[in-house]
Amino acid sequence: MRRHRLDSAAIASAGYDAGTAVLELEFTSGDVYRYFAVPPSVHRGLREADSAGRFFRERIRDVYPAEQVR
Repeated sequence: MRRHRLDSAAIASAGYDAGTAVLELEFTSGDVYRYFAVPPSVHRGLREADSAGRFFRERIRDVYPAEQVR
């Protein structure tokens, strides 16, 4: 999945597949996670957030099912 860089201390890059509603996040630690059933509005909100890390903690983590990819 193609990811775009984020200006964030916690999240290095994010990618989104609208066809499957999968959000893929690469953290600055190098870990990569996929989050499932994520609406496009949440991906858009992450990209536009003043703090991607805070948005992730409040709106994505512990909300959507996830799997670690790397």
